[in-house]
Order: sequence, then structure tokens, then C-alpha cells
Amino acid sequence: MKKQIALLLLLFCSFSFAQIKGTITEKSGAPLPGVSVLLEGTYNGTSANEQGNYFLQISKPGTYTIVYQLLGYKTLKKTVQVSDQVIIQNVVMVEEELNLEEVVINAKENPADKMIREAIKARKSNSERTAKFTADFYSRGMFKIKDLPKKIFGQEVGDLDGMVDSTGSGIIYLSETVSKIAFQKPDQLKETIIASKVSGNDNGYSYNTARSTSYDFYDNTIRFGTAMISPISSEAFSYYKYKIVGSFQDESKQMIYKIQVSSKRDSEPTFDGFIYIVDDSYAIYAVDLTTKGYRMRQEFIDNLTIKQQFSFSQANNLWSKNVQSLEFQAGAFGIKFNGKFSYVYSNYEFELPNDRKLFGREMVVVEKESNKKDDAYWNQFRPIPLTNEEMTDYKKKDSISTVRNSKTYLDSVDRKRNKFKPFDILMGYTYRNSYKKYRFSYDGVVSPFSYGFNTVQGYTVNSGFGFVKEPENDESGRYMSLKLNLNYGFAEDRLRYTLRYSQFFNRINYDALFIEAGVVTEQFNSAQPITPLVNMVATLFFKNNFMKLYNREFVSASFGRYLAPGFYASLRSEWSQRRALQNNTDYTLIKNDDAYLSNNPLNPTDDALAFERHSLAKVSLGMSYNFGVKYITRPDSRLQIRDSDYPTLFFNYLHAFAGSDSNFNYSQVSGRIFYDLNLENKGNFAVNLKGGKLFNAENISFIDYQHFNGNQTNVNGGGRYLNVFNLLPYYDASTNNSYAEFHAEYNDAGYFINKIPLLNLLKTNLILGAHQLAVPDRKPYQEFSIGLDKLGFGKFRQLRLDYVRSYQGGFVGDGIIFGLKFLDFVD
Repeated sequence: MKKQIALLLLLFCSFSFAQIKGTITEKSGAPLPGVSVLLEGTYNGTSANEQGNYFLQISKPGTYTIVYQLLGYKTLKKTVQVSDQVIIQNVVMVEEELNLEEVVINAKENPADKMIREAIKARKSNSERTAKFTADFYSRGMFKIKDLPKKIFGQEVGDLDGMVDSTGSGIIYLSETVSKIAFQKPDQLKETIIASKVSGNDNGYSYNTARSTSYDFYDNTIRFGTAMISPISSEAFSYYKYKIVGSFQDESKQMIYKIQVSSKRDSEPTFDGFIYIVDDSYAIYAVDLTTKGYRMRQEFIDNLTIKQQFSFSQANNLWSKNVQSLEFQAGAFGIKFNGKFSYVYSNYEFELPNDRKLFGREMVVVEKESNKKDDAYWNQFRPIPLTNEEMTDYKKKDSISTVRNSKTYLDSVDRKRNKFKPFDILMGYTYRNSYKKYRFSYDGVVSPFSYGFNTVQGYTVNSGFGFVKEPENDESGRYMSLKLNLNYGFAEDRLRYTLRYSQFFNRINYDALFIEAGVVTEQFNSAQPITPLVNMVATLFFKNNFMKLYNREFVSASFGRYLAPGFYASLRSEWSQRRALQNNTDYTLIKNDDAYLSNNPLNPTDDALAFERHSLAKVSLGMSYNFGVKYITRPDSRLQIRDSDYPTLFFNYLHAFAGSDSNFNYSQVSGRIFYDLNLENKGNFAVNLKGGKLFNAENISFIDYQHFNGNQTNVNGGGRYLNVFNLLPYYDASTNNSYAEFHAEYNDAGYFINKIPLLNLLKTNLILGAHQLAVPDRKPYQEFSIGLDKLGFGKFRQLRLDYVRSYQGGFVGDGIIFGLKFLDFVD
């Protein structure tokens, strides 16, 4: 019965659509990829694949003129009589003969500059002509890898579930989408994804959307990681040099100028290549531009090329983008990547539906059955034919997926991987049941991060056991984990532990439950301003034990979810018993006469216990809201997209009660505003404003004071310093009253540095920072800093360097802060 239905559907499709297909080559017979193929006078079109193959769907029989366009080649027209049969139309395209004599050189002004000035003047009017539209949209994306090693950091890589061959090469991602879009400048978008296909994943949804493909060179900047300067930006002449390399007439007898674009400074966020401008209207006919990874501040990318082709409609008298491609090459550690994304826009309508609710917070919606389309659908609606490599990848991965997801295969792989070896006692071990999607794990004791040192515990070793249950149905989003962490301190001769249960219920509201209990050492400042690794180096090499610890026995539970897009709420409760600790070792690698400070943050020179042993219960309600958040709705999830044009607000209320002494009970209200402003090519500016007040807190434990993230090590994580005072002692400003702190940071993204001789060779970013703290009975504390980010060599730019000055009623001190970004990944 299913076969009969499929046959009827195929017959219906064959009578409903006619198809023109063929191969496009140049004179030598070499295939021409990327050729735009259009029905004349319409926005119905397609593009040739890497092998020059194309096909074009036509809804009804008749006589049609097919237009073939490709940069550097003469536009070709073919008239065909279309019936209900497939028509084979192979074409040969001839290179465009550029006219080099049409321009009279004027010694006063470069003619290319004059053309670009006119294009800049007409930029707004040309942009407004396509400021709103609906269209059909198709995208295809592919990532390939080469020279993948067998092992990385001693761990087996394998064949990535059949993605790579024995040489470590292959397609690691291939996907397609078909959608309908409505768009209105500057950034209003509504996209409905009708079909979605991911190679090797029958239940997968492609991440290709029109939202991330709106590269509009009529705008001043185009965002590729950073804001890249358009060759017809209002500031273009500060960044580019231009040269007319020729001109030609298109099929509508309009003169097109091919203009070479060259960067004035290699480190700027600019392109090199060609932009094609239409005479008289000064509209964009095409772009073929390349940039380098370090210009985008994306060091692991070698280069990126974007190509766009526009088609002209005499009926509407405008040029609209119909084909776009994006290609990149990247690599690190000898591994090479490359990728290509192809996009086709067709069936434009330059009016929007009369629907006030058309544009809202939901930018993209993926239809429920979009990933269930069969080959017949894709063969009919895919505007760019698959290459042989892509067809092979789909077939191979679909068959591999079927085999490798079978119980027989998964059980056989698990039997091999689950064999326990004596060396696993040190290295760790994992037992898997891949078919039922659960695993047990043991962390081992041989890892660079398994060990630590502090003056309370001495040398420490960490290990643990875990259990994870993933959802058997990928669309459910349910995920459960249970983790036991163990920590042993040799000088203290004590084992501590935490047991944590995590349950994630779905990916729509992201409901999550966490239950945790254990006995741990914890910093007085729960934000942990000094990491274990930094503290270990400071103690063993410099005898500076800045980390102050206490013993905490606790049980806690928390639940959180999105109540609405952008509005997240969480409820947390906890009971804990706290006990003060003292130093148990004075060991150091660098011997000197200095003594370790005590473990008492209130009096580092006094070995007395910092506080009395006590217990306390807490309950807190936290909320956050981003005003401009938008989202993508998929059948299995909702992906939130924060709008950087709007701030994010945070609020928290905490009530502490049932203390072993009533003096320990208190309440606290706190709030925060975070604003991250994108300044286009001039960088970005971020502000983090925090404040709050503690009530009935005159005699609370020092643990519960409001502490601030100081720094006494001259080392930091190297990220954005929007929650830290880099020269403030860790507990000098702690308060049990009201407080306010302000952090601001400007990152020029190279805007100023790129224009300074010699400094521009560093390919770095200039960072300016300002920080202020206000608490009662204390003069306001300020810090100001200037620094350079992304310092390093080649692709590895993990260092940040800042000069910081501090003030409190006058100058206090200064220092150099070394930002090491790898520390952000070390707990």
C-alpha cells in the first residue's frame, strides 16, 4: 500500500511540474559552479552545483526564456518550449570581454573613486527598494575535515560515527533547509522552515536559517564575528582603495563596472576582491570578496569568501539578490577544515502581508514534520542539485546511521569499550549502554586537574563517579544525571564529597531541577574569586594563601524555568552547617622565611577561628529578563536569542532563617543591570551595574556578608572584566549593609589599534575599563585600566595585558594584570 501511495505521489508531481535540467560548462568543457539560472522576467531561479549541474522547476507548460548568469561570463539566454517532460538543456558560457577603454582617466580623481562615491550616495535609495519582501529561501551547508589525527590528547577520536575515512578526511556536516521568509529592514524577520534535512540524522533539524545569512553590503557594516566594513560604507574611503578593471553590458543593456577593492591596512576589518556596480542606478550587481580570519578576530579561520549575484526585474525596475555563497578555510594543530554554504532566493514579492503580528519575537518556526520529507520531495524542491560527493554522503550516512543505531551494533561496540583494564583504576573508566542511552563513569585520579594544594587541606586529589541517562526520544529533551565528587586533603587527612542530582525536563521552557548534598570546603565568597589553580601556584611558589576556606555541610534544592521568552525564574532552598577551618600545612616549593597568613579573612595574622560553628537555612527567588529577546521555535526546543540592543535585568530576594542563633537570620534584596552595546566597527561597550541591601544583618556570620570579587594575584581569566576589581583585596570591602558596584568596559575590536603604526602589527584589541564600588562608612573605591587583548602568536592569542590604577579618596596603587584565557576553563 505504501509503495502504491508513493507511486501516485510521484505521478502527481510529474504532471504538476515540468523540469529543465542540464550541465553548464565553459569552452574547455570544465564545469561552471554557482551559475545563476532564472526564468526571464521573474524571480524564479536556481543555481548550478559544484559540477555545473542544475535543474529548474516550472509550474506549467509554455515557452520560456532561461537566463544564465555568472560573474566573469557573458549572460546567456535560451528559449525553450516546456511540456510535461524533463528537458535537457546543456549550455556553454563564454568569458565576459571587459571593455577597458570606456573610462577617460582624470588626473584629479580616480574614476573608480567617483563610481564608488556615487554608489555611496545612492546606497540608501537602493537599499530602500528592497527594504521589505517575501521570498522562497533555500540553503545548504557543508563542513569538511582533513588530517584528523587518530588521537587528541591521548584520547581515541575514532571515525566520528562514520564521518571520516582512514586518512582522517570527510564531510562532518551536511544539511539543507527549504523555507518561506518575510523580511523588513533593518532586522525584522519571520521564517517558516518547511523542510529540513541533516545527513545521517533522520530526526535532526538543520541550523541553517535565513536569519544568519542577511549579509547586506548596502549597510555600513556586515557582521562576521566582528563588524566588517562594506566597500560602499559611508566610511569606505578610510579603509579601501579602488580600481576599475573593466566594464560590460548585461542582457538588458545596462553598463556594469567591475571594481577591484583593496584594503589600505591589512589588520582592518575589510575585504579584498571585486564589487560590480550598475551605471546610472549605482546598484550592486554582484560581489566577490574575501577576507582573512584575523581581520574578523577569528584567528582559527584562514580566509572567508562571500559571493552574491543580483538579478534585474524590468517590471519592478530593481536589482535583488538571488544567489549567495559563503566559503571558508580554517585549521589548527595540523587539522584542516573547510566549509561552504549556498543560498538561493526566489519568487520575490516586494510587498508584505497585511498582518500586524507578522513580525514578533518568534523569528523562525520549524514545522513539525519538516525533517520527515522523503527523497521525492527533495528531488522536486531542491533548487541546487547535489554533487556526487553530497549524494554519496547522504547515502553512506543514512545507511551507517541505520546500522549504528541498531541494538545489535551498539551492543557489540559497548562490549568492546566496556572491557575493564587494570590501568583504568588510574585513568578512569566508563560503562555504556548506548542503545538505552545511559552510562556509568569513574573519573580516575590521573589528570592535570585532579590535583591541587591549599594551606588548609595540603595537597588534594579529586575523583568521582557519575551516571547519565539521555532521552531515548531526541525530541523529548529529558536528561538526568547523578554525580558523586570526591575530594581528599592529605594534610588534613579528610575525605569530602558532594552528590548532585540533575533533571532537565524539556528544551522548550528548560525546566530543570537540581538536588545536592555533601561536605565541602568553600571560599567565604561563594563566587570563588580565586581559582584552585591560581591559588596553588600562589601558595607553592610565592607563599600567598589568598584563598580562605570554611567547612560546609549542606543539602539544597533548586528549580528553574523560562516563564516567558526572555523571562527566567528560579527558586532555591538550602540548609547548611558551617565550621571554621585553620591551616594544616606550611609546605612550599620555594623556601623562604615568610610565614603563611592564617585562614581567617577578618584577621589574616591571627590563627583564631574566623567564626563560631552554626547552622542556617536559606530560600531565594531569582529572576532575569531581557527586553528584546527573540527566539527560534523547533518541534523539540525553543532557542532564545538575546537582543544586545536591550539590557538584561536581574533580581534576587534571599531570606535566611532557622539559624542556630537568631542573630544569623537576615534578608537580602539585590539587582543587576547588564547592557552590552554593539558599536558596529567601532567595537562594543558593556556595563554591569549591581546593587543591593541586607536587612537585620548586624550580627550575621561573615560568610553571609556581601563580598566583592577582588584580586591580589595579578592574574585573571582574561575574559571580560565586568565582575571584578583587579587590585582590591578579596575581603577588604565586604559589607552587611547596602552596596553598589559599577563595571564598564570598552573593546575597540581593533578600531583604534589598527590605525597606529607598529601597534597594528600586533592584530590586537584596545581595552578600556572603569570600576567603582560604594559601601557605607568607606570612601568609594575606583579602578581605571587600559590594556591589550588577543595577544599571542599566529592563531593562538590567549593573553590579555592590562595596566590598572586604583583610587580611594586619592591614589592607592597600580599594577599589571595578566589575563590568561585558558584559566576560564579551569575550575
